[in-house]
Amino acid sequence: MANFCEEMKNALQNNNLAAAAKLAKEHLENLDKVPLTIAVTGETGSGKSTFVNALRGLKNSDEGAAPTGAVETTMEPTEYLHPDYPNVKIWDLPGMGTIKFTADKYLKKMEFEKFDFFIIVSADRFSENDAKLAREIQNLEKKFYFVRSKIDHNIIDEKRDKKEFNEEETLKRIRDDCIQGLEQLEIKSPKVFLVSGKDLNLFDADDLWKLLEQELPEHKREVLLLALPNISLDVINRKKQALKDKIQLYALASAIGAAVLIPGISIAVDLAIITKFVTECQKSLGLRAESLKRLSEATGVSMEELKAEIKSPLTGVKITTELVIGVLRGCIFVGGLMAAEEGARFVPFIGTPVAMGLSAFSTYLALKYLLKSLGDDAQRVFAKAMGLTDAVSD
Repeated sequence: MANFCEEMKNALQNNNLAAAAKLAKEHLENLDKVPLTIAVTGETGSGKSTFVNALRGLKNSDEGAAPTGAVETTMEPTEYLHPDYPNVKIWDLPGMGTIKFTADKYLKKMEFEKFDFFIIVSADRFSENDAKLAREIQNLEKKFYFVRSKIDHNIIDEKRDKKEFNEEETLKRIRDDCIQGLEQLEIKSPKVFLVSGKDLNLFDADDLWKLLEQELPEHKREVLLLALPNISLDVINRKKQALKDKIQLYALASAIGAAVLIPGISIAVDLAIITKFVTECQKSLGLRAESLKRLSEATGVSMEELKAEIKSPLTGVKITTELVIGVLRGCIFVGGLMAAEEGARFVPFIGTPVAMGLSAFSTYLALKYLLKSLGDDAQRVFAKAMGLTDAVSD
């Protein structure tokens, strides 16, 4: 990352747009390959497999979901790829207290060194096994986080059993109890997050994501953020910002085509890059047809109601170059710049540098325009599904 920044700085300071474009293209390709490997572990019945599925944006009943059950269904460490980001791998690890996995053999068998961070899940107070696991992870200088699961069940039980119910007091009591239990097991300043694996938009899940983003290495933060399911408007806004931060790289990469003196090549390169970016936005913002369907099923809000919030023709459909061209025709300024770029390349001496600059600028404007429309759709759709108001923000 540091080398890329230094090389890009030198290329731009020397007005070497061709070198900057090449660097941007290579960096974007490398970002797509950054691996993120997450371990989720916990005792039998803790809800860890449900949590694994939630991280992948799946329900327990979906095809390819990790099996769940009241008895231990995870008997071997099992890798699950994220359905949209194959570079994100989530491992469902068997509980350390199961018969087949005694404490002294557990860590070695799980190959703990390969994971970026660990999530230790419990449906009750954390156990001695959980604490021992945390200490061993700490010895490996890895990050770990305690997730108290099935909080939705606790809330339902409390509402049923108590005449005077206060949700905030109940959550505080559960959190404090978990922290005190871990401190008694000699875990210093434990971080405990209350989560419902079946409804990640509730309770502490957003706080967990924010902390993970802060503590991961910089090049892995964006991978985690873009792969996470939309659990709040704040997450969607952070995704929009992460995508916006990549626009300059995409715009610079588009300048490569303008250096080729063959009619039509530059426009084709620009459109290919724009199409790739739109596909990434649609995927990360939960705007694919299958993502909208899962959201509808999870919230009980009909597809018709969700579709009524959609304004961009790029939402909920297969992204093609032809579709992108059709949308950009409505953006007259971008279309004019692309035409000027195509003509400028054939002006002697100054044509190619000017065309490269126009290519980058027109792509930049197009990507900002398209991200804005898709981001607004993502906010409106999520707000409708969750019964929120005032969803769209700049």
